[in-house]
Amino acid sequence: MKQEVLKYGRAPLAMLTVMSFAFGVSYSQEKKTERSSYSPVTITEPFKETMSMKKAAKRGVMKRHMDLLNERYDLSSNPAKEVTMSRGKPVQAGLRVKLPKEVIWENLAAMTPEEIREKGLFPKGFMPLPHPNHAEGGMLFPKFHINEIKKQEKRDLARFDLDYDLPDHFLPEFPPPIYLTTRPDLGDVSQGNLVTIANYYELFNGILNPKQLEGLRLLVTPFPQQQFNQTEDRRSEKPGRGVSCFDCHVNGHTNAATHLVGDIRPQEFRHRLDTPSLRGVNIQRLFGSQRALKSIEDFTEFEQRAAYFDGDPVIATKKGVNILERGSQVHFMAEVQELFDFPPAPKLNIYGMLDPRKATEAELRGQAMFFGKARCSICHLPPYYTDNLMHNLKTERFFKPQMINGRMASADGPIKTFPLRGIKDSPPYLHDGRLLTLEDTVEFFNLILELRLAKQEKEDLVAFLRAL
Repeated sequence: MKQEVLKYGRAPLAMLTVMSFAFGVSYSQEKKTERSSYSPVTITEPFKETMSMKKAAKRGVMKRHMDLLNERYDLSSNPAKEVTMSRGKPVQAGLRVKLPKEVIWENLAAMTPEEIREKGLFPKGFMPLPHPNHAEGGMLFPKFHINEIKKQEKRDLARFDLDYDLPDHFLPEFPPPIYLTTRPDLGDVSQGNLVTIANYYELFNGILNPKQLEGLRLLVTPFPQQQFNQTEDRRSEKPGRGVSCFDCHVNGHTNAATHLVGDIRPQEFRHRLDTPSLRGVNIQRLFGSQRALKSIEDFTEFEQRAAYFDGDPVIATKKGVNILERGSQVHFMAEVQELFDFPPAPKLNIYGMLDPRKATEAELRGQAMFFGKARCSICHLPPYYTDNLMHNLKTERFFKPQMINGRMASADGPIKTFPLRGIKDSPPYLHDGRLLTLEDTVEFFNLILELRLAKQEKEDLVAFLRAL
């Protein structure tokens, strides 16, 4: 592999970058002496030449990544019976992670982490999930969102070098409903619309106060971002206005847009990021990929200063960083975010527990399992099912460090306890979206926590999670 790259000698950076797409390695990996925390600032290759090369490489990049997904998962559509998200989209059911040949889940769960590691039996679908092109990274949006934004705003969020990877049936419903803590009587205040700069005023005038309306305007206003801007190192075919907060956190929820975290270097150690929902941020106390941000105001200000530009303030200056004014703009935006409520859960009482008069036997058994043998409640406490802390699952106990399509799979480190309220509306799961269904998620934690749950116990847990 090194010979294949090094024989090009002093090839232009753009050429080496395209080669990295084909070979699944990053430029920084091969050129050890040139590794840097910074992105290149001055680009010498003509934009049209770079775009042409990346377009030519796109097919090979996507094939390599989709081959990985098909090796890991059953990607077919298999909706659960009579289980839907809040606006009616079917919830996908069943285990989608594929096991190594001649291995069954019960036997795997009976093995020690050391045995699984030495025999190389850790399911590939439980390994860290790389970005479709990890060496490049960057924001990547599902096609249905790209189409709707183009229709409403004539703004193009398509990338010429990459397409989104996960099938639509594994993603949150689009557009998702909006529930407000201040007006629960109204139900879905989005009225089935994707909220954008084109319609936010019409939808929310008379529901939000003036400063909240201004905060919402800023949340749906596009600003320059690493891949979408006017510079020659963008990844949109034409110069663009950028992205808005609601391009990922759609309607205050999520469309499962992906990115790489901005606060890890070198590139191959950066985690893929599955966009978390903004529902219920008013009860959360840790934000950002490493949870260094302690308020939603901090998170709001940080996003456009750093996360939009891969954590590189030098590039941010070049591409047009939007500096928000803390005393008003940040405050207005944060206040709106803290209004987004979890979806209704009619089977829960005021303590966040199942009402026995409304729940099924399977759901009640799952609740007992959640608070008992499965030990879920150690981290996920009612009524919102989070402890607002970080926990290290130490998944590296189960596998040897390895490179996976440009992503170095090793220790994940501490990750945030996400709220489980409304969890069926927020696939895929875990911080990088590696778990496609709730069944996958239960099986993952059964293995990682060494619980050795029976088949029925796992099914009951899934039933309980769907009721939250």
